[in-house]
Amino acid sequence: MWIMFTRTVIVYLFVVLVVRIMGKRQVAQLQPFELVITIMIAEMATIPIEQTDIPLIKAIMPIVSLLLMHFLVSLLTLKSEYARGMICGKPSIVIDKGKIVQSEIKKLQLNMNDLLEQLRCKDYHNVDDVEYAIFETNGEISIIPKKDKKSVECADLGLETKQQVIPITIILDGKLNKDNLEKAKRNEDWLKKQLQKENIDRVEDVFFGYISTDKEFCMQKY
Repeated sequence: MWIMFTRTVIVYLFVVLVVRIMGKRQVAQLQPFELVITIMIAEMATIPIEQTDIPLIKAIMPIVSLLLMHFLVSLLTLKSEYARGMICGKPSIVIDKGKIVQSEIKKLQLNMNDLLEQLRCKDYHNVDDVEYAIFETNGEISIIPKKDKKSVECADLGLETKQQVIPITIILDGKLNKDNLEKAKRNEDWLKKQLQKENIDRVEDVFFGYISTDKEFCMQKY
């Protein structure tokens, strides 16, 4: 029992040292190769704790090897732009000039709900408020708002604000969500008129349509 306790303490302190040497980053900020190394270190660290017949040095050496591999890959990505693109990937523009780039969404294996969630986490509830949205290589999303949508305190301008509502998705991937249409207190005749304003006859021709926080219908065709 004491042997296992001692091994656990030693391995714990060693792994903390290794992680400290690797640098300060949150899990969400890790590059793919860093995440792989972190998972492998965690897996290898448990082996000498569970199997007391294995010498500690045999568990420590692979972790040291992974640490060296981390430094080599980090140096390679620092010196070579090509290697950085191959190992870490490249940022992807998913909203370009206010329009959703459907090809990039598919390439990243995202759906519209994922994208909308990311936008909401950045306090952007309407796609139309975003000029550019970029998925970074670490999975974070960066947003450049439209000029007229940049944050300004209404109190500073002496303006009165009107109550806003939660955006409601009406059309997604060419399919009508009748439940959401009912929640928005709209009907299919209203929707048909909105589509006709954009010279669209079928819901199937719409990639994404929603009622914004200002209660306006916004949409994007395929």
